[in-house]
Amino acid sequence: MLLIFPSILNLLDKWTEAARLLGIKYTNLTGDVLLSSAMVSYLGAFTVDYRVECQREWHKLCNEKNIPCSKDFTLSNTLGNQVLIRSWQIAGLPVDAFSTDNGIIVSNSRRWPLMIDPQGQANKWVKNMNKANKLSIIKLSDSNYVRTLENAIQFGTPVLLENVGEELDAILEPVLLKQTFKQQGVEYMKLGENTVEYSSDFRFYITTGLRNPHYLPEVAVKVCLLNFMITPLGLEDQLLGIVAAKEKPELEEKKNQLILESAANNKQLKEIENKILEVLSSSEGNILEDETAIKVLSSSKILSEEISEKQKIASMTENEIDETRMGYRPVAEHSSILFFCISDLANIDPMYQYSLTWFINLYLQSIAHSAPSDDLQIRIANILDHFTMRVYYNVCRSLFEKDKLLFSLLLTVGIMQGKGQVDDLVWRFLLTGGIALENPYPNPAPEWLTDKSWSEVVRASQLPCLEGLFEHVQENIAQWKQIYDSGHPQDEELPGKWRTVVGMERMVVLRCFRPDKLVLAVQQFIVDRMSRTYIEPPTFDLAESYSDSYCCSPLIFVLSPGSDPTAGLLKFADDLGMGGSKTQVISLGQGQGPVAEQLIRAALTDGTWVVLQNCHLATSWMPMLEKICEEVITPESTHTSFRLWLTSQPSDKFPVSVLQNGVKMTNEPPKGLRANLLRSYLSDPISDTAFFSSSAKQDIWQKLLFGLCFFHALVQERRTFGPLGWNIPYEFNESDLRISIRQIQMFLDEYEEVPLEALTYLTGECNYGGRVTDDKDRRLLMSLLSIFYSWELIEQDQYFNLYDFYVDYIRNLPITAEPEVFGLHSNANITKDNQETNQLLDGVLLTLPRQTSGGAKSPQEIVDELAGGMLAKLPPDFDIEMVTNKYPLLYEESMNTVLRQELIRFNRY
Repeated sequence: MLLIFPSILNLLDKWTEAARLLGIKYTNLTGDVLLSSAMVSYLGAFTVDYRVECQREWHKLCNEKNIPCSKDFTLSNTLGNQVLIRSWQIAGLPVDAFSTDNGIIVSNSRRWPLMIDPQGQANKWVKNMNKANKLSIIKLSDSNYVRTLENAIQFGTPVLLENVGEELDAILEPVLLKQTFKQQGVEYMKLGENTVEYSSDFRFYITTGLRNPHYLPEVAVKVCLLNFMITPLGLEDQLLGIVAAKEKPELEEKKNQLILESAANNKQLKEIENKILEVLSSSEGNILEDETAIKVLSSSKILSEEISEKQKIASMTENEIDETRMGYRPVAEHSSILFFCISDLANIDPMYQYSLTWFINLYLQSIAHSAPSDDLQIRIANILDHFTMRVYYNVCRSLFEKDKLLFSLLLTVGIMQGKGQVDDLVWRFLLTGGIALENPYPNPAPEWLTDKSWSEVVRASQLPCLEGLFEHVQENIAQWKQIYDSGHPQDEELPGKWRTVVGMERMVVLRCFRPDKLVLAVQQFIVDRMSRTYIEPPTFDLAESYSDSYCCSPLIFVLSPGSDPTAGLLKFADDLGMGGSKTQVISLGQGQGPVAEQLIRAALTDGTWVVLQNCHLATSWMPMLEKICEEVITPESTHTSFRLWLTSQPSDKFPVSVLQNGVKMTNEPPKGLRANLLRSYLSDPISDTAFFSSSAKQDIWQKLLFGLCFFHALVQERRTFGPLGWNIPYEFNESDLRISIRQIQMFLDEYEEVPLEALTYLTGECNYGGRVTDDKDRRLLMSLLSIFYSWELIEQDQYFNLYDFYVDYIRNLPITAEPEVFGLHSNANITKDNQETNQLLDGVLLTLPRQTSGGAKSPQEIVDELAGGMLAKLPPDFDIEMVTNKYPLLYEESMNTVLRQELIRFNRY
């Protein structure tokens, strides 16, 4: 008894201190609960930055109103149970504070959660958390989902409703509103026509894969909207765990074991605390005389000390492991940046959707296939280089040509931002040209410098790195005019002290004077920061895309106007022995959905291919396609040779889950004369060396073949010049080139003399000319073709019979061709380049968050100031009465009536 007494006194001292701290918490409870309630009720749908800002403002308001609250208030400190939070994290909840708050909101909200979950984090967490509770997983497209829901409500099991859209089925309203009623002491709920017994153990979770859904107020008030989009910190932790597990598997296994042990120890400590509190509350009289209570306290203390000692050892081991893991932190940080660069592309086109699962699989492949090294820094560099390149190649093949340079720029700037090498003010200015407020400085050279350009020069001078720019321009007009007049201003040295300006700041200056050359400057910027590879997108390679797929991942052709990949796909199928009856092609439309479903089900077991064309025309059948891809095409029931090929134009109705998990490809003419030529030589049939060398007249064959490919590239690239290129932008495609190539080969082999006139007629008037409807365009087409189909070309002595020579020659051509190559004046580039610059900058702006950095004025104040400035510049309204008196409405003067009507209309608008 005497030995136990000091221990009890020590324990009582600790309880006294705990009671003091508890008293402080009790005092602050009012404000903490108020803030917690507000967060649970209102902030679930918002981003982490907005939540933090709201929490800060509310905390400040509580202090102003003298409402007591903790100085270091957090939702997890007030409503969180650390043991429960640890179990959530083991179940797959990301470890960052934002995700932890989401978990607390889910468990404390009175309304059922609807989680915005494009990366599937919430889905994974809910499934793992309820694995032992007989979780039912349903979709609104399921035929029996109401029956499943009824059973879960009755038996008190959890339900996960996946992939909802922006509207919810009306039958769910009683569940969402928890409309129950009691009958004979039993709680019931009416669901549609049926009345089911309601169990208090029932739990309902809803997730959507939409990135930015818009829910109407009548939906939002029935559910607890939660933003479950992954945060950079949460993704970094996941990626760090993956790379550590692959590079140091024994350490990662030990860390996971320690996490589980730590969770079990904390749970045991919590149980001990509860046991002690129970003993103290149930003990009567003097506790020192209660032998049972003393035994319980004594054994609890011994057990507590043992667990605490284990926890100390585990913490030390975990810290040692974390130090080793942190060596790979740069890999996780860099890779996280890449993912968010990719996820932002969905703002540009609805077809640019990529799942976190796809990204992590790519990440794992790069870790496995990148060059090994015993030096950690070299190994990290190898992983990063390999992974960045793999991401670029895989994403590029699913982008339209207009967006490939945009993606390269996003990658470059994203990586630089991660290293702290980008000034956000300079980056924003490059994209927008600054906020257009009143310019008090007169234009010093209005004869060549536009007012818009001069205003941008003045605004650029407000950037810290370009301070004094507009004064220098005013004093050195002649030097700056040389930059303006230059044919290659992106390569010129800037005047005076600005010659040392490089990188993004130099592009800002170029934007002010010659925005038409900004695309070329961006290309050079990417080459300097990354490498030349990132401005040379890979050519379309169907075989490589096929090798990256497996039986359960659909292959999706994202169509552009005029493109038809079917012929190339069928040729590829023949090459792999899947031609003929082994590839079923069906064009979707009215009534074709059930036929397509039957073909898929039959092909699953036979191991054949199914091609579904024009999915964008069958939007009503798309939910069924999504269900087939998720539930029917599963690894267990699918033959390894089976492939599902889909073609679709961009559509926001195309299933997101199919897009994210499929292999996406675009098949449109590449951008640039060189890329177009290279594509022709690397594609069927020219890439087949047997075909390339098959003609009996090799010298003429090689010349005409190269000439035709150059002509094909020429007529396609002229479209980028707008009306200067063609009066009507025709969709010439690969089939025109392919049939013309076959005709050259056939005519050369069958005729002794070269039938040049016949070839010219077939290629110019029929194959390509068949698309041309304007007579001037037809005349231009034939004039261009006469350059390449000419006796002058055929009779030249030089030709080369080596396929590799042509490919190497094409690769060494300039990336950007001069307008003279197309038969146009050098000034023809200006309009085209300006359009490309605007398209690039507008595309980048779509990917940026819609927020502004801190400044003296709020966004609303800036908008009001801009609107006021615009109104001030408008001329005053016309005095209608004065004009009517001066020009009366007479029958003889009909124009007076027209004048009055126009003035009224002018005043109105």
